Amino acid sequence: MAPYRYQRSLAGAQEALKTLVSHLPRTTLVEEAEGYLHYEFTSFLLRFVDDVEFVFDEETKLIQFRSASRTGYSDLGVNRRRMEEIRTLVEGKL
Repeated sequence: MAPYRYQRSLAGAQEALKTLVSHLPRTTLVEEAEGYLHYEFTSFLLRFVDDVEFVFDEETKLIQFRSASRTGYSDLGVNRRRMEEIRTLVEGKL
C-alpha cells in the first residue's frame, strides 16, 4: 500500500493523525516519539492484538506505516481494510 501524504508540519500532521486514530474502537496508543506512533488494535470477538506503526518522513512529507497481526497466519484482510479506513479518515486532513 502507498504511504499517506501530509502537508502540515510534522507536529501538526502527527497530532491530527493521533486524534483521528484515537476515535477508532479498541485502539491504544502504546508509544509516541517525534515522527513515530505505535498503536495496538484489539479485535472485538477473539481479542487478537494487531500492531500498527506510523513513521513520518519530514523530507518527503510521507507517512510510512506497518500493520501486522501478532498471531496467526492470516487476518483475512483485516489489517489492509483498517489501513484503507484510516486513509479515508485522514484524506485532506493532514
